[in-house]
Amino acid sequence: MSDLVYTKPLARLIDELQKLPGVGAKSAQRLAFHILKQSPNNVKELASAIIDAKEQIKFCSICSNLTATDPCDFCQDSRRDKTVICVIAEPNDLIALEKTKEFRGQYHVLQGLISPMEGIGPEKLKIKELLNRIGNSTVKEVILAINPTIEGEATTLYISKLIKPLDIKVTRIAFGLPIGGDLEYADTMTLARALEGRREIL
Repeated sequence: MSDLVYTKPLARLIDELQKLPGVGAKSAQRLAFHILKQSPNNVKELASAIIDAKEQIKFCSICSNLTATDPCDFCQDSRRDKTVICVIAEPNDLIALEKTKEFRGQYHVLQGLISPMEGIGPEKLKIKELLNRIGNSTVKEVILAINPTIEGEATTLYISKLIKPLDIKVTRIAFGLPIGGDLEYADTMTLARALEGRREIL
């Protein structure tokens, strides 16, 4: 960003905002000017919220979801079915599935998908934690609710092969979801039907 166009602090703010996903140069500029129009207290609250979130949020020691308490609220909820685990890629997927009000089991968040092109192998995901969790519990079914992308398919196949020998039912959500689609952006009705129509992986 040229310092001849923006004063240095503004140029730095715009540069940092552009690092956010989905924020291009024009959006970053609009956000920066919006922030500058806010009162000092509002800006401090925003900065404080970002810092607090970064410092206080961690992985749940059971399901690897993002949480400020450990275990997270889902793992502490005694009303949830502990015999079924729904495996998802990201915390955003958990939020999308919860909105359907169809799933009352437990979750496990992988924190990503296998992607050799990006240098992400199975060892960088929370797969070992999932296997340890299954081995130390009364889980009867593992639902793989993973996006139907190339990376999602590779991850689904890899995990299902690891779980099958453990004599646990492995299912995947039905594909009312379009190939290449994201759970995060699917409507609740589509997700609810995908959960209801899940199929066992043979």
